[in-house]
Amino acid sequence: MKTIEQLEEVLAKPTEALIRDLRSVPGDLVLLGAGGKMGPSLARLAANAIREGGLDKKVIGVSRFSDAEARAELEAAGVTAISCDLLDDEALRALPDAANVIYMAGNKFGTKGREHFTWAMNTYLPGRVAEKYKDSRIVVFSSGNIYPFRPVASGGADERTAPEPLGEYAQSTLGRERIFEYHSRKNGTPMVMYRLNYAIDMRYGVLLELAKAVHEGREIDLTMGFANVIWQGDANAIALRCLTRCESPPNVVNVTGPETFSIRWAANAFAERLGREARFAGEEAETALLNNASKAHALFGYPGVSLLRMIDWTAEWVAGGGEVWNKPTHFQERKGNF
Repeated sequence: MKTIEQLEEVLAKPTEALIRDLRSVPGDLVLLGAGGKMGPSLARLAANAIREGGLDKKVIGVSRFSDAEARAELEAAGVTAISCDLLDDEALRALPDAANVIYMAGNKFGTKGREHFTWAMNTYLPGRVAEKYKDSRIVVFSSGNIYPFRPVASGGADERTAPEPLGEYAQSTLGRERIFEYHSRKNGTPMVMYRLNYAIDMRYGVLLELAKAVHEGREIDLTMGFANVIWQGDANAIALRCLTRCESPPNVVNVTGPETFSIRWAANAFAERLGREARFAGEEAETALLNNASKAHALFGYPGVSLLRMIDWTAEWVAGGGEVWNKPTHFQERKGNF
């Protein structure tokens, strides 16, 4: 994979399982926060599945859309794009109704120093959205960051693990879930809490950060020595398929790949592919932020893109000077400061 066009094509290719599941949930689809990292590719994936399946539904992408070109590209892909500041109550109320909602809006990076805005986006806004779309199915994007660090040999936190959010981002993300859950119980709104970490795209993500560090000869901090990742296309498909699993009270689904992989191992894999030497600092801690997605794999099957394929693709992308986004994951963070 060498070009943005090839990448976008792979990200937006629907499976028969996705088409089947979208067919089973009648009504249009609204994506709130469609202009973020995952939003555009998820919107295109949904539009392609609807077109290929001959389904009678629309995809409506809602975001501030400060980038006019990005909005035009979504429109060209068959997505109805609506510019909206979701914190504007009047603008939120004016959005079209829809039977199916994917809630992707939120704030993480830049929380430190703007904690008030993070809490507004992650905890105040969910209540307004839950009231607006109380008669819809809602898949709520959340994060594995709300879980405590787990021993590396534990298999990671599953849906039964009690949240212990560290730092204001993770606290407000749990607040998002709790506010949506309140409205689900009050109004009977069926929901899924979609707890994700970490989605991978050639332009950003844990694997890109490791590959770039190896390629540029920079040391890699090993303290957070293990991680989980999932190909963004698979994560997007699971989000859409979760519309078939919405319940009240909300269903909770962890989303990531099946492996708990070693950061040291992955860096050495990149070193081999890039013809460089991996350089390290520190030692692996006994715990890490790890997410057990066995439930999602039982519901939807294993991800279609393997960890080694992601490593191969990322190494090829970095070696070829592919476009990258300046959106670090901060996966090494152990104190909750984002």
